[in-house]
Amino acid sequence: MARPLRLPSAKSPAPCGPMWEDRTLSHMDTTIAPAPVTPVTGSHDMESKDTKGKILMVFKGSVGNLVEYYDWYVYSAFSLYFSKYFFPGDDPTVQLLNTSAIFALGFFMRPLGGWLLGTHADRKGRKAALLVSVSMMCAGSLIIAVMPGYNSIGVAAPIALILARLLQGLSLGGEYGSAATYLSEIATKDRRGFYSSFQYVTLIMGQLLALGVLMALQRVFLTTAELEAWGWRIPFVIGGLCAIVAIYLRSSMEETESFEHHKGDRVGESRIRALMRHPREVLTVIGLTMGGTVAFYTFTTYMQKYLVNTAGFSKSDATMISAAATFVYMLMHPLVGHISDKVGRRAVLIAFGVMSTLCTVPILTALGQTHDSVTAFFLVLSGLTIVSGYSAINAVVKAELFPVQIRALGVGLPFAIGVSLFGGTAEYIALWFKSMGNETWFYWYVTGCCLCGLLLFVGMKDTKKTSLIDQD
Repeated sequence: MARPLRLPSAKSPAPCGPMWEDRTLSHMDTTIAPAPVTPVTGSHDMESKDTKGKILMVFKGSVGNLVEYYDWYVYSAFSLYFSKYFFPGDDPTVQLLNTSAIFALGFFMRPLGGWLLGTHADRKGRKAALLVSVSMMCAGSLIIAVMPGYNSIGVAAPIALILARLLQGLSLGGEYGSAATYLSEIATKDRRGFYSSFQYVTLIMGQLLALGVLMALQRVFLTTAELEAWGWRIPFVIGGLCAIVAIYLRSSMEETESFEHHKGDRVGESRIRALMRHPREVLTVIGLTMGGTVAFYTFTTYMQKYLVNTAGFSKSDATMISAAATFVYMLMHPLVGHISDKVGRRAVLIAFGVMSTLCTVPILTALGQTHDSVTAFFLVLSGLTIVSGYSAINAVVKAELFPVQIRALGVGLPFAIGVSLFGGTAEYIALWFKSMGNETWFYWYVTGCCLCGLLLFVGMKDTKKTSLIDQD
């Protein structure tokens, strides 16, 4: 009886001979050979797409930050012109003290904003909180732009100014924590310092835009009399319109994966109570902010007035010196953020603490005695270079301290407390010491705050190595 013909199967070895060898090689050529090529090309495409997506997310998350801080700094930049509009009198230092007091008062709303919008960001998402914050800033700017002065409505004018600044303070208090959290969460682990540094890039860009508008109006479009009469309203109108654009851009933002992954998690208690279970981290944020924010506001917002009132520069020259130094300072941040990704956050903070403690008094003393614009520029830039060790990485350091469920609140509320106590009052304290004839006391006040920060930096852990964002 003849046996049935058996064909080779996948489980049986192929018969020897040229016919089967040709078929096997043909199968290998069409199935196996192309396989290694496709994943490599696709990997590059995916990496490129992911990088472009990150850049777009950084832009959308940062552009609103730019507008918010433009609106915030316009008040300080133009206070030299509108202070007499709201506060009558003959002493310009007293008028500046009044506008600086309102500037400081706006800072005291920031803890409330950090609490309310930080909680909102941790409950409803970073995007939702960022939309609310920029809308509130828009409203505050438009109120200032249209309000009458003291001669028209009396005491109601400074009261309306205060209310507008309180609204803007509430907005900015929520903006910082939400934006810092958003930028830190969208970044990859090895580039978190670099990506998050763009929060202060846009913050400073907003300040530069305010100074740029001021210089354009001073030197090109308006006379000093026109600026003092009505021209100071123009930057507030610009800020309100730009905020509308920022609202549109932020409405198309993507939420972070960290929040999306944990948004269903239940905290089990109020978020403020949950935050209080991290007292060491809260105090670390306040202490970190203490020295850094005093130094930052000394060499940015107060510097323009210092160059006019102490060094004797004209208003336009002081604006030009501040703007030029601040522009270079802005460009430093991505580099300092990148360095922190390589050497760690703690080393960069210690460098800032040491240099600010040793150099603040000599820099401010030399600035007060110089009348040369170039010398003043390099002195201001040297101070800002030191400050970049704090400002470039402080946001990511704070974000790395807290779990995702309370991260925006943990970053925003303690920072707002610290910046209200030390940053918002820096200009007022400087002018107060000057009015008493003891201006040099302010130099030592800044130095003391920086020394306290240095002691904290030496004792803290490097958050790059212990980041809670890595657990998301």
